[in-house]
Amino acid sequence: MEKQTFFEKLIKRRIVSMILLFILLFVLFAILSNGLILNPMNIVNILNSMALTTFLTTGVAMLMISGDLDLSTGANGTLCGMFLAYALQHGMALVPALIITLVIGSLIGLLNGALTNGLKMPSFIATLATSSVATGLVYWIANKKMIDVTNPFLKSYGKDMLFTYIPLSALVAFVLMVIAGIALHKSSYGRKIYLVGGNKQAAMLSGINPKKISYSLFILCGFFSSVAGITFVSRMQSANMQGIIAARFQGITAAVLGGISFGGGSGGMAGAFVGLLVLNTFSNGMTVMGVSPYWQNAATGVLLILALTLDFFQSKQSMKVVA
Repeated sequence: MEKQTFFEKLIKRRIVSMILLFILLFVLFAILSNGLILNPMNIVNILNSMALTTFLTTGVAMLMISGDLDLSTGANGTLCGMFLAYALQHGMALVPALIITLVIGSLIGLLNGALTNGLKMPSFIATLATSSVATGLVYWIANKKMIDVTNPFLKSYGKDMLFTYIPLSALVAFVLMVIAGIALHKSSYGRKIYLVGGNKQAAMLSGINPKKISYSLFILCGFFSSVAGITFVSRMQSANMQGIIAARFQGITAAVLGGISFGGGSGGMAGAFVGLLVLNTFSNGMTVMGVSPYWQNAATGVLLILALTLDFFQSKQSMKVVA
């Protein structure tokens, strides 16, 4: 048997390499910022930023495991948040407004599933198209204005802390991610997702309907996007035209960093969570250091390239093992 190098072993244990990277980044920024990153309020900022990304990552990670991709998450969430603010501003009660908002997000997911499975469009093309449509609807509803959100329940959800330093919205996000992780690894539905992502033909021969799984995952991804949009307007107490549109790649980056392959069939929520830690610590550390947002975007792109490179080598190693 061919002896593996240390790098090859780390590649096969992506979650270990990402934990080491997270520790390295945290120590590095702690030194460079003279301990500012360790400030309790800064930790709260990291958790707050993780809440939004966690919702997006949870939805897109499950979809990626099945072999598909959703680039509309940010625009979908922004549209949902804008609709919620608009509905409340025009007198709609909170509960029906929330229900309709969640339905809108899920319907956009359903549309993505229909374009991908019904019209056989590549998922990244289909979701890029719906992203443009959703963005246009956001601009139309907003009419170049910001809409304030003053509902006390939403304010409590977006602003309240548990045990002084844990944002309520972050706790909700992490609980939903844990539930998704348990569903992936402990349920027949989760096993079907991995089978579809690993080999659709084999899944079909096993009696699984890949289209049904794909539709359900696109709808779930849309649902999580709408929750992210609700969380954003709850925290900001307003809805604006930019919203979380720019966050669409953050969920994908965190998922790939955590070991979820673009090819599907591998990875899980534990790895995605570590990817979230790496991504948000990196972003927060650069903010604490006073790095320009433009350079932060460039650096995040470098992180995505790193994640894709690791994904490439991991896939190559897997092919060697199969061969």
